[in-house]
Amino acid sequence: KYGRNGHQLSVLHSLINLHHKYSTRSTLKMQCHAQTSKAVLDRYMSLPQGTRVQATYIWIDGTGEGLRSKTKTLESKPGKMEDLPIWNYDGSSCHQAEGSNSDTYLHPVKMYPCPFRKGDNVLVLCEAYKYNKEPTKTNKRKDCLAVMEKAKEHKPWFGIEQEYTFLDQDGHPFGWPKNGFPGPQGPYYCAVGASRVYGRDIVEAHYRCCLYAGIKISGTNAEVMPAQWEFQVGPTEGIDMGDDLWVARYLMERVAEDFGVVVSLDPKPMVGDWNGAGAHCNFSTKAMREEGGMKHIEAAIEKLSKNHDSHIKAYDPNEGKDNERRLTGAHETSSILDFSSGVANRGASIRIPREVSAQGYGYLEDRRPSSNCDPYSVTMVIVKTTCLGD
Repeated sequence: KYGRNGHQLSVLHSLINLHHKYSTRSTLKMQCHAQTSKAVLDRYMSLPQGTRVQATYIWIDGTGEGLRSKTKTLESKPGKMEDLPIWNYDGSSCHQAEGSNSDTYLHPVKMYPCPFRKGDNVLVLCEAYKYNKEPTKTNKRKDCLAVMEKAKEHKPWFGIEQEYTFLDQDGHPFGWPKNGFPGPQGPYYCAVGASRVYGRDIVEAHYRCCLYAGIKISGTNAEVMPAQWEFQVGPTEGIDMGDDLWVARYLMERVAEDFGVVVSLDPKPMVGDWNGAGAHCNFSTKAMREEGGMKHIEAAIEKLSKNHDSHIKAYDPNEGKDNERRLTGAHETSSILDFSSGVANRGASIRIPREVSAQGYGYLEDRRPSSNCDPYSVTMVIVKTTCLGD
């Protein structure tokens, strides 16, 4: 009817309409998923489950940043780690194995009460191992645990300040105008009020989940950039820092999922005159915490100054490439190229809190780790440098 060219045009229009139809369906499907009714879900979650227990196995995937999980039914409540069986998963779908040899193994290492299913149900943090029983590339916990065992006489304590940013599902910062920007930074840090704070409900829900799960969460606050927040975990000793922070991150992702909001750990989520996101690590040893501890703090800072480059590589999952966008010397950061320290100086690599300087003992704050760091890598390299002399 239309001739050759007309036919081609008609086919092209049909393809465009088909693409639009399925693209729209995909978008609607995503939006509907975010808006499922939790009230309806509660009807089913209140059903009795008998004596059997749901155990959610959690692990770090091959990116070194992402978390994965799946659930296993146990015949009874686990009382100790030995009651939790080794499990497996498809490592090729998690960037950890080839499809031709994809079985990857989950070794349970820590158990937490589950704030989502409650009752006797549990969350299970796992280490990931390859088919040959070697740890996967992003399983930093195994080496970290060995370092903490070597240094246990120093009683290393840690507290990490985890910063993060809420995003809409389209990648735009949560609560920001869609066709512009909020007002300049200044009124948002530790703020109150609907015009300055975005996402508090998620923060409160996450806080309560951490308390329920037994994670040593110590506080939370709104950060300098709107839609950016922070929670603190610690003080904890040795390997517990990495364990608790990874599970706290899982809880944050899981809670935000219920609200249909995305959590970003990108260290510089917005270019321009906006603060980045870090994971400042507060650190002390027994000697630092006792009278006269300042000399031990200063000695640790001296050791850290001589190992700046190796620490930068350990402080984000891409060996410093992520932190390059954040550690510019602006927005309360030091330069990634230089090491510095100072009392109450938030523009330094290492900050000594003013009260620590005044009393002569306490702890130091390493401000260099990025928000998407692996806490096992961070705590391990700090202890190796300051306690073991590696």
